[in-house]
Amino acid sequence: MPDFWEERVRAALHVDAIGADGPRSVVDVDPKDWHEAVRACRDEVGCDFFDWLSAVDEGPAEPETEDGPPGPIRFRVIAHLWSVSERRGVLLRALLTEGAVASVVDLYPGADWHERETHEMFGVDFPGHPDLQPLLLAPEFEGHPLRKDFILASRVVKPWPGAKEPGEGHGTVRKRAPKRPPGVPEDWIEPDPRTAPSDGSQAPPEGRPDAS
Repeated sequence: MPDFWEERVRAALHVDAIGADGPRSVVDVDPKDWHEAVRACRDEVGCDFFDWLSAVDEGPAEPETEDGPPGPIRFRVIAHLWSVSERRGVLLRALLTEGAVASVVDLYPGADWHERETHEMFGVDFPGHPDLQPLLLAPEFEGHPLRKDFILASRVVKPWPGAKEPGEGHGTVRKRAPKRPPGVPEDWIEPDPRTAPSDGSQAPPEGRPDAS
C-alpha cells in the first residue's frame, strides 16, 4: 500500500531518496536549495508547525595528513517540520562545507531563536536573518561551544566526573595519573604533583591560562 505522505514529500521536494524515522520523512537537500525546500514543506506538503532547527559538527571533510591541514569543517543543519492535522513530519538535512545556509525566518518566524542559537553555538551563518545577536552567551564570549574544535578549558580547572575510583581519596589507594577529559588537548593537562619532578622544573604547558 503506497504511503501518500511520502509521495507528497517526494513530489514537493523533487527527490527520489527518502528515509523514514517513525512518522517523519527524512530528506537530504542541497544547501543552496534549503530555503526552497522549507517553503515546499510548508506550502505543498502541509507542514504548518515549525518544531526545531539545529546543527551537528561532522568534523573535517578530509582527515589531517602530514602534507597539510584537515579539510574544511562540515556542519549538518537539521530542521524538523510538522503537520498538525496529518500528524506526520519532515526532517530536512543539509550538509554544509562553507558554514552558511539561507535563513527561513521569513517562512517560519519561530525559527528566529533556533537560528540564533545555532549561529552562536556552531558558527553557522544564516544570510537573511534579521538579527543574529547572541542568545545564550555574553556578547564578549569568544568561540562556538558546540564545535568539536572548541577547547573546554573549564574541564581542566576542576575535577572531571569519574576521575576517582571508589575508595580513592581516603589515603588507602594511590591516585591514578590524570586522564585527559574530552575536549581538552594533551598539552593542557596539569601533571599530577606526586608524579612531577621533585625540583618543580616542569612548568604549565604553553597556552594554559596559568602559563606565564
